Amino acid sequence: MAELRLERLTPPHIGLLGAVAAAGGRRVTAALVGGAVRDAWLGRPLSQDIDVAVPAGAVDLARRVADRLAGAFVLLDAERGAARVLALGRQLDLTDFRAPTLEGDLAARDYTVNALAVPLGALLRRGRAPIVDPTGGLADLRARRLRPPSRGALADDPLRALRGVRLELALGLRLTPGAARAVAAVAPALAAVSAERIRDELIALLALPETARALRRADRLGLLAVVLPEVEPMRTTPQPAPHRFSVLEHSLRAVAAADLVVARSERLEPFGDELAPHLREPLGGGIERANTLKLAALLHDVSKPQTRRAIGGRIRFFEHDVLGAIRVRAIGERLRLPEAVTAVLARLVRHHLRPMHLAGAEAVTDRARYRFYRDLGPETRDLLLLALVDAAAVRGESPLRVWRRATLIRDLLGGWEVQRRAVAAPPLVRGQDVMERFGLGPGPEVGRLLARAREAQDLGLVGTREEALAYLDSGGGDS
Repeated sequence: MAELRLERLTPPHIGLLGAVAAAGGRRVTAALVGGAVRDAWLGRPLSQDIDVAVPAGAVDLARRVADRLAGAFVLLDAERGAARVLALGRQLDLTDFRAPTLEGDLAARDYTVNALAVPLGALLRRGRAPIVDPTGGLADLRARRLRPPSRGALADDPLRALRGVRLELALGLRLTPGAARAVAAVAPALAAVSAERIRDELIALLALPETARALRRADRLGLLAVVLPEVEPMRTTPQPAPHRFSVLEHSLRAVAAADLVVARSERLEPFGDELAPHLREPLGGGIERANTLKLAALLHDVSKPQTRRAIGGRIRFFEHDVLGAIRVRAIGERLRLPEAVTAVLARLVRHHLRPMHLAGAEAVTDRARYRFYRDLGPETRDLLLLALVDAAAVRGESPLRVWRRATLIRDLLGGWEVQRRAVAAPPLVRGQDVMERFGLGPGPEVGRLLARAREAQDLGLVGTREEALAYLDSGGGDS
């Protein structure tokens, strides 16, 4: 019989399990279940969270564990007996059995590879314990196949269909033909799942190294259009040359390019050292800038279908950037994304054409560069990376190859740090200075003049308070 050794777990995980055993005492029969057992058996790095199941009383037990570890207690579902403990830098989910026995509980789970358990008492006492595997999950792991343990498992919780796509890519498995048919059959029911749960699975897909492959798989199984109905018109919207693909195919290729940029950011010389930590920056809700870049790549042209027009023999998409920003904000709100993430996403979509417009100008003036950096702010580098993957997806090229000829993108990335330091300098003039000089009261005109003075300061056109006021006297920066 297969066994799990305690040494396969991390010290914080062991600490959590020890607290469960101590808080439960001899009368509580607990079991470590799910992904932690699977990953420990495979020798994979464990995630931050682990799951423990008990016959009953999980909520009260979680409270005692949280008290013992001076951690946080979160009630997940009082009716079904589920609670969370945040302690030791990890997350512990405690749940009541979903059946009278542990074996029955496991058989009610999503996929056989997650229907694994280890008795907690034996594991902690002996340092090893047999793996309880009533549905053949270990054999499925050996065979690299993914299937639900029962015919009704996916219908019981349609979110499991989307999770199956993630598990395929994350674990290198493949849905069996029957499981794939079951996923496709339950796909429409995904629309009734709470936005928060769908959001969490979508975030997990965006965190995969090969998000584009996962999205394509979800699309083939009928899941993507349920999560993001906006993709359907994108699928049937062709684009003129130099584009080779429909809007949706172009967008999926942009996500694939973003996957490569995130994975190989060190290749974007000489900026790799600064781009890698920038992409790892958290924006909230477990979402990093890299995840948001991928979502922006998928949705940057979301309003092209609605704006497609034939004008003078040419196909145009006027204001698809403006309307797209409005639409992605609505998507972010619908999926309950954190406001910071939604704001970044909307800003990227709104301005994703800016580099192309700058490249089309005869010359990029200092003022145009300044206003680009001003309008994008902290998202400047994200926008330039979006422009890179967008350009690569026009013909399906590697973004690393496009990078070598992306002179403007490299130039703008190079100027970002200089501009950031300039903007950090204190302003030469303040509102009171402007009001006294021009005899104004508080209002929008004061703000407009301050913005002009700030621009002149950041461009190096003025260096003192009097020079800034004289600049405003002369009407400088009105264009």
